[in-house]
Amino acid sequence: MKHFDMKAIQTALPYPLLVDALAQGLQQFAETPARSFFSPNQDASCVMIMPAWRPHQMMGVKLVSVWPENNAKGESAVSAVYVLISCLDGRPLAVLDGTELTLRRTAAAAALAAKRLARENSETLAVLGTGSLSVPLVQAHTDTMRFKNVLVWGRQFYKAQLVVNQLRELGIEVRAMGDLHKTLAMSDVVAVATTATEPFLKAAWVRPGTHISLVGAFTPQMAEAEPGLISKSQLFADCRASVLEKGGEVFQAIEQGLILDSDIIADLAELTAQPDRSWRHDAQAITVFKSVGFALLDLIAAELVIKASR
Repeated sequence: MKHFDMKAIQTALPYPLLVDALAQGLQQFAETPARSFFSPNQDASCVMIMPAWRPHQMMGVKLVSVWPENNAKGESAVSAVYVLISCLDGRPLAVLDGTELTLRRTAAAAALAAKRLARENSETLAVLGTGSLSVPLVQAHTDTMRFKNVLVWGRQFYKAQLVVNQLRELGIEVRAMGDLHKTLAMSDVVAVATTATEPFLKAAWVRPGTHISLVGAFTPQMAEAEPGLISKSQLFADCRASVLEKGGEVFQAIEQGLILDSDIIADLAELTAQPDRSWRHDAQAITVFKSVGFALLDLIAAELVIKASR
């Protein structure tokens, strides 16, 4: 049985290759049952079990934990382990660093959606949030799209500056921001990744033509953007069923009667099945890609890791 640590995952999954693999892998048949959700401490922390498989090929199972209070200690809120099993004889094939796998596939999925939905003349990328996804989101977007400016905003400016320092060490020029309203006024593509339970992204602050990826809110009780933003936008999902069940902003907008289930125009598989289609109504439309994560993304990334090792 093979073991792939963080460095091995990073080496095997460069973002341009991973983005292409997601686009192709989503078109191939796989079984992806609903994830199991557990709250062992009866608070904001949780554990999820996420399986997916291709019959007679491989099955992957991710055990992922989310502990939001870790952010206050300077530690990652998300950690995970991933196991691949042969569907031919049931033997375990590999154990992978599920944390790095999750970070990279999440960032790659957001970048893939941005490639399909953002305006072609988009010049400025903003990442909102300073957690473990902030660096991967910048990397994934700048590796697969061209931006003249990259901004990172955080509630605490010094944390945004820490992210900027990390990115500069990777050769990416970035600017730290402390004013959210100003950040949004400057941005064409916005990726949001926080553990917020109360919406902080105001609909009135988002300028026409912006593309937004909402990555952080993965339960009905969480929200990064106010529901009013959802109702004034073209809405897309990583996985339609999962977003309707767990995507906080979308779930809340439906509950408040602002949108219908049918207002989700397409999911990531549909977006990638028609790569030449223009999904935007016009250049002034706001597009929102809501992501809660689903198990097939992990399986596609893990398949690519195994392929690279061979």
